Amino acid sequence: MKDNIIQQIQASIETKQAILKDEILLSNIMTVAEKLIQLYHNNGKILIAGNGGSAADAQHMAAELVGRFELERKGLPAIALTTDSSILTAVGNDYGYHYTFARQVEALGNANDTLIAISTSGNSESIVNAVKAAKEQGLYCIGLTGSKPCEMDELCDIMLKMPSTHTPRIQESHLLIEHMLCQIIESNLFAQN
Repeated sequence: MKDNIIQQIQASIETKQAILKDEILLSNIMTVAEKLIQLYHNNGKILIAGNGGSAADAQHMAAELVGRFELERKGLPAIALTTDSSILTAVGNDYGYHYTFARQVEALGNANDTLIAISTSGNSESIVNAVKAAKEQGLYCIGLTGSKPCEMDELCDIMLKMPSTHTPRIQESHLLIEHMLCQIIESNLFAQN
């Protein structure tokens, strides 16, 4: 059992070390951070969608932005599209589950907003449809996926592709990136000079 624990920790460390060596990914993280800071300067909001563990990430990130990450400050507008059970079940029943996020993007998204679409595969139909709806509404689209080529590659404005094909490692890395973005946004908008 101890060997298994050590292997899991080592695999997580190796994935994060691969992030440090991926110049394109590091550059894309900086671009995304700058874009989100500018979004808040322009009174935009962030919509976040994901399924399963990625739904939990969407809720976690929205909570960090609306509440706080590390600094005491005013709340920032962010909405996890995974949290309203009445919308999810009504849209799922009337239109099909694959449109639950797209319909919310259509209703809530504006051209100065951003969609963060989280999918370890990058091919989840409900997330792909959300990105398509966001593009139609004029939203900037950020994709968080794993390393494999995927449908979101062609749809999103920018991709943050984790250097792994293993779902747990991708999800752990997504959380790292989400925390980094929250910290960078918060420190840039609210840190005392």
